[in-house]
Amino acid sequence: MPRQFISDDRIAAFVAERTGIIVAPGQYTQLGIVRDGQVTAGVVFTHFSGTDISLTVAAAYHGAFTKTFLIRLGQYLWGELGCSRITFLTEQDRVVELAVQLGAKIEGRKRDAFGPGRDATMLGLLASEWPFKTKRSGSDPLQAGLT
Repeated sequence: MPRQFISDDRIAAFVAERTGIIVAPGQYTQLGIVRDGQVTAGVVFTHFSGTDISLTVAAAYHGAFTKTFLIRLGQYLWGELGCSRITFLTEQDRVVELAVQLGAKIEGRKRDAFGPGRDATMLGLLASEWPFKTKRSGSDPLQAGLT
């Protein structure tokens, strides 16, 4: 089965299971990747302020976040929502590495954010730092079938 992008509650459950976050119904959106029926990566979006949104991210393995997924993520964040920055929270080193590769800056650490002894690294990324050009309208990888 090919890779698919989805935005149903399997993504929030996947991220919650790996991070320990509690996702309250109606208080978040999500986007993730399913491959062979299994969620392999996910992003939960919370605390949208109009200019910033918080992302809690988790991946099943290194390389789970594909370029096509990241392009779609940018379309959502910069094009659809119009954010000027995003804030990542993660305890996974591989997610920190990916965020830094995308241009994010480490902005701090939230102690015990995912439970006792489970700190979160907080990263920020500005729209101007995003490495993939994103248009407000135009070709959408989801609609074009580029999954």
